[in-house]
Amino acid sequence: MNLKSIAAKYADIDAAREFFEKQRWPDGTICPFCGVVGEAYRLKAKPESKSPVRPGVWKCKGCRKQFTVTKGTIFEDSHIPLNTWLMAIHLICASKKGMSAHQLHRMLGTTYKSAWFMVHRLRYAVAHEAMAPQLTGIVEMDETYVGGKQRKADRPKKPKPGERDVDARSPLDKKQPVLAMVQRGGEVRSHHVKRVNSANLRPIIWHDVEYGARIMTDTGTVLHGAIHPRKHDQVNHSKEEYGRYENGVCISTNTVEGFFSLLKRGIIGTYHHVGSQHLHRYLSEFDFKYNTRKITDGERSCKLIGKVSGKRLMYKELVPEKPTF
Repeated sequence: MNLKSIAAKYADIDAAREFFEKQRWPDGTICPFCGVVGEAYRLKAKPESKSPVRPGVWKCKGCRKQFTVTKGTIFEDSHIPLNTWLMAIHLICASKKGMSAHQLHRMLGTTYKSAWFMVHRLRYAVAHEAMAPQLTGIVEMDETYVGGKQRKADRPKKPKPGERDVDARSPLDKKQPVLAMVQRGGEVRSHHVKRVNSANLRPIIWHDVEYGARIMTDTGTVLHGAIHPRKHDQVNHSKEEYGRYENGVCISTNTVEGFFSLLKRGIIGTYHHVGSQHLHRYLSEFDFKYNTRKITDGERSCKLIGKVSGKRLMYKELVPEKPTF
């Protein structure tokens, strides 16, 4: 599946709906209300009936309720046609460093607000499951900071005569910390944390990394305190040491640094600005693309469609209503 085949085969809404039905129900129609498999039938209006039936409506023989392929997914109650959704999914999955909502709305002919809501729902769909398997083997860890440089207006002004000098602000003051853990040759897990300290990092590491894993970091003291007492190797970047071999094992953090390079190139070059309240969803997007790096764009798109079930993201959750006084 590529952009050309999608435009040719699934330009029609009905064809796109059938494609989603095959991807979501490969073993037979599943009722989203009672969970019965293969006991639903497609509703069709009788020739003499004056009440039309919407295309794609199914009815369960068990609970007698009606539903469509979008029920119980991120597409539920969306006014955007499924063929447009399919095009958006492929464009997002085929863009290694991401695609902005502005670019998507220009290419698909939707409003910017609709395109922005679409991409956030897709990022929400690919977020890591709570019961995902832990990382094993050799796991590289590091933290980085995402955000712009300090502006000239943010720098402390020269004090007037007789006044105390204003303390200089930290270069990381407006940046957001991100912790990433990469299983060498495997998956990545990244998290937006409020502050880089052992109290915040230890629960994340213990949840995502197997106890017997061999962890590799730089010489930062914060990660060392969060990892203890696990097996831990370090490389000293301050002495220009970026890799060494011990008993045939390469001690380095180059893999996790490579993931950070993709993340920052995407944010700096594609998105330009990311709100801190939405950063965790952008991390989910880059994690998903990195974890599916060994498959084709079409397979990645189908894999994303397989993750849309049982998830719903409302617009008011993304943009809270302003309080009225």
